Amino acid sequence: MRPAFLATLLAACFLSANAGAVDLMQVYGEALANDPVYASARSALTAGQERAVQGRAGLLPTLNAGGTYTRNDQNAFGQSLHFTGNAYQVQLTQPLLRVANWESYQQGKLSVTASEAQFAQVRQDLIVRVGQAYFDVLAAQDALAFLKAQETAITEQLASAKRNFEVGTATITDTNEAQARYDLAIAQQIAAQNDLEVRRTAIQQLTGKPPGAMAILRTGVTLTPPSPAAIEPWVASAEQANFSVIGQQLALEIASREIKRSRAGHYPTLDLIASRSRSSQTGSAFAGANGGGTNNAIGVQWAIPLFSGFAVDSKVRETIALEDRARNDLESARRSAAQAARQSYLGVNNGLAQVRALQAAEVSSQSALESNQLGYQVGVRINIDVLNAQQQLFSTRRDLARARYDTIMSSLRLKSAAGTLREGDLEQVNMLLTMEAPPPPTLLPQSIAPAVGKPVVVTPPTKPAPATTPGGAVPAKPVQKKP
Repeated sequence: MRPAFLATLLAACFLSANAGAVDLMQVYGEALANDPVYASARSALTAGQERAVQGRAGLLPTLNAGGTYTRNDQNAFGQSLHFTGNAYQVQLTQPLLRVANWESYQQGKLSVTASEAQFAQVRQDLIVRVGQAYFDVLAAQDALAFLKAQETAITEQLASAKRNFEVGTATITDTNEAQARYDLAIAQQIAAQNDLEVRRTAIQQLTGKPPGAMAILRTGVTLTPPSPAAIEPWVASAEQANFSVIGQQLALEIASREIKRSRAGHYPTLDLIASRSRSSQTGSAFAGANGGGTNNAIGVQWAIPLFSGFAVDSKVRETIALEDRARNDLESARRSAAQAARQSYLGVNNGLAQVRALQAAEVSSQSALESNQLGYQVGVRINIDVLNAQQQLFSTRRDLARARYDTIMSSLRLKSAAGTLREGDLEQVNMLLTMEAPPPPTLLPQSIAPAVGKPVVVTPPTKPAPATTPGGAVPAKPVQKKP
């Protein structure tokens, strides 16, 4: 196969693999359409919007119609009488003074606003859940990639220790240490692969289908601190604009209205009544004549409650207690929102500081690995030093990637706590991602990295291992003492 054709084939494979790749906004769009939690909240919003209509119904007139039809057969003094009767009535009732109905109407409007606040909170939660699930997958992918790079580096180190042992310049301890690290890396890869699959199922739970390839964070991306930079505006916004706080404020107003509605049980009521009725009777009892007539009436009907077995007083006491509970729930929601804002604010700033520190640690760990690798080659470092340096570099890069993701999520949670999180914020995060495939990670220094990817076959030694001293060193030759 010619090299040009091979390159074209590989490029086509890469493009086809990325054809089904999704970014953060695409996953969010799928979640909007398929997440059952969000769908449930949308249905709850639709149901809640009907409460205003139901409350207004108590202020509007009611119109009722009714009728009767009767047939009578009588036998008196040997004479049979038969007659039928028809009657109908239409009545309109318009409330004029009903305090309880007015309060129910006001409660209905507040309930609609509360439903909208709850739905807005669920939408914000969906943004956070999508972001968390997405970056959990990226973090799991990074961990697996670094573990594979570590495996490659350990394989090279194991082969080097093997060769040095065979020529007698290293002990079997170096080989055993490298083999132990290799086995551990394989076990960690298995766990990381399982964790990646679990994280991907979290995406599937949101979207209803397994995700394909996902856009990754751009290399060298710069994360910005929160704006405003002070913590006080964020806390103040959380205490007032957080949707959970708004919902509890509305719940307190509804509870206050419920007290007024309960007290209305002591108040008189006044209704306007208009009716029209007609009746007719026919039969032998009327000697060929028809009886009946029409009646039209309009007037007002009032009622004054005098005694209801103390039920109204009990209801008032109950609603006062419920109002007090709603007031405490509001205070709890404010404190929780403020605490969430503080934690997220500190999470963003501490995350940015941690990213800077880990970036410096990555450079230092890379230099330490190269120095230990070179020292091992010239005999001033032992195998375990190289393995430890590899592990340190892997841990640093893994922690750096995780710190970036956590900082982004803290920023989203900060805006959610303050009640300002919108889809535009998720779009800004999405702009930090790229569909381009990253270069394969490596833990090897640049002088050794080109050899990575070549198969290295490690086989047990074919000759007996040389004797070792209790300290693990291999004596070169026995030294004979002079007499």
